[in-house]
Amino acid sequence: MPYPRPKPPAGGIKAPYPGFITPALATLIGKVPNGERWVHEIKFDGYRVQVHLRDAAVKVFTRRGNDWTNRFRKIATDAWHINAGSAIIDGEVVIPAEDGTTDFSVLQNELKGQSKKIVMVAFARPASTSMGRRTSTKTR
Repeated sequence: MPYPRPKPPAGGIKAPYPGFITPALATLIGKVPNGERWVHEIKFDGYRVQVHLRDAAVKVFTRRGNDWTNRFRKIATDAWHINAGSAIIDGEVVIPAEDGTTDFSVLQNELKGQSKKIVMVAFARPASTSMGRRTSTKTR
């Protein structure tokens, strides 16, 4: 009989806020893998970002960790309404077309003004806290 593992505390493990987390990026391959254990996702044409919610403040970071909160003010404002003590949300900032596709040049042009069309597509929630505890979700 295997040794039983102790149950983790409900809600996660108490941990300090981790700060910026280097995102896992897609790797270009020559052939699509087959089999049921592979998960495929849609490739969005936008900016990869992390939204950090902490102590009633919101920051939006690029995939390299640059603070672009002012550039993505709409994303930061929308994220401020998320009901979480703290969280880190990984995703892509895009402008969806009528057919659901995205176009990076449209996004760049829209960012030259005060864009109201940009949205963030969330990929995962690498970390969040509720009542002082940290939970982690890893997806690949």
